[in-house]
Amino acid sequence: MDPALAWAIVALVLVIAELLSGTFYLLMLAVAAFGAAAVAYLAQPFPLQCVVAVVIAAAGCYGVHVYRARSAGKRMAPLDAGMPASFESWLDAGARLARVRYRGASWDARVEGHEAMEPGATLVVLAADGNTLKVAKNRAA
Repeated sequence: MDPALAWAIVALVLVIAELLSGTFYLLMLAVAAFGAAAVAYLAQPFPLQCVVAVVIAAAGCYGVHVYRARSAGKRMAPLDAGMPASFESWLDAGARLARVRYRGASWDARVEGHEAMEPGATLVVLAADGNTLKVAKNRAA
């Protein structure tokens, strides 16, 4: 198989993986593989192809890292933050795991703080972690 074609196939696989992950790091690796494919197409030796891929990948990943670090404070707040939820029951009071009613369904929740809870008490959603809500009796300061 032609090395340029092999690099291009690797790049396309990385692009597809990036579409599933959404982190942009795999996209930078795909750009690096396309760069190596271009060098291979120009009939340069394999070590030079690898060097080009590594340099482009390192620069691209560093750029994504810097961009994400700078924009970390500008990200949108979670949509669930600040919304009310109703306490239903404890699943494990020692671990502060409970069931709460939120948006018409029962959710698992991790309760912040050490307050006692009565069924029907109103809690505030702080964040969502997968299918588990992080809730508290009062809004976070």
